[in-house]
Amino acid sequence: MRRGSLATVCCVLLVVLAGCSGAGGGADAGGDGATGAEMQAEATGAPEATPGPEGDDAAGGDGAGANVNAQVSERQLIYEATVQLRVDDYDAARADLTAMARERGGYVGSSRTQVRGEGNETWTTGQLVLRVPSDNYSAAMEAINGTGEVRSVEQSTRDVTEQIVDLEARLESLRAERDRLRELYDRANDTEDVLAVQRELSDVQTEIERTQARLQSLERRVAYSTITVELHEPRPDYEPPERTAWHETPLTEAFLESVNGVIVLARGAVVLAAYALPYLLVLAVPVVGVALGYRSARGRFGD
Repeated sequence: MRRGSLATVCCVLLVVLAGCSGAGGGADAGGDGATGAEMQAEATGAPEATPGPEGDDAAGGDGAGANVNAQVSERQLIYEATVQLRVDDYDAARADLTAMARERGGYVGSSRTQVRGEGNETWTTGQLVLRVPSDNYSAAMEAINGTGEVRSVEQSTRDVTEQIVDLEARLESLRAERDRLRELYDRANDTEDVLAVQRELSDVQTEIERTQARLQSLERRVAYSTITVELHEPRPDYEPPERTAWHETPLTEAFLESVNGVIVLARGAVVLAAYALPYLLVLAVPVVGVALGYRSARGRFGD
């Protein structure tokens, strides 16, 4: 009984692996006409559709090929843009762009603000990442261009139709494989068989979640375009304060500045003495000792 169940598990696993190889090859090729419906039929063991009276070419063109063409005809495009704007009022421009994105069904994905300054003058720069529905991409770009002075614009369009079709086919094949493994798990009686099928089922579930995450990420980027807006306030013209010649300084001001200079100098001298006093004391002890020793020795020799 154990050998029979183990043989059954091996046969089913071979069928599962064969189905995965066929599904993966069709998804990678992208142009062989393999669709999710065909993979489902192969996975469940259902008979393939019988060719029509015009032969295999007619059946492929009207069946699976027609489905693939219908999917490909609806191109899945990702729109991205980067716009640099010079604005007079950063806060007002930021508020206008935020309101514009919300009015068109979008939102602000992230933002960054930096305040710069020189002297008493300040100016603000920052960045907004807007996510707007792809249907409103052109209208959003027009509104952004009207917010300030356009310094530069970069736009890109990426076609991810084939990637999405491949991921959908891969996901359908993995789900069919998961269903077969669940049936096998329910029928398994031996502990080793149960553990083996459970490991395979866990691996397949992990791959399903990974494929779903990739597919959802692409679908979100297709549904919502990404527009990065860099806002720059003009840097104010900074003029340093005027300096008058020293001989043109009023007498009272010159006297007060001189008194202040004397006070600063005296304070500096006191601070310097405070710093130097410990060193002088440390150095004075051996000097005094040497001097006293010298006098004592000189006195003895003199006597």
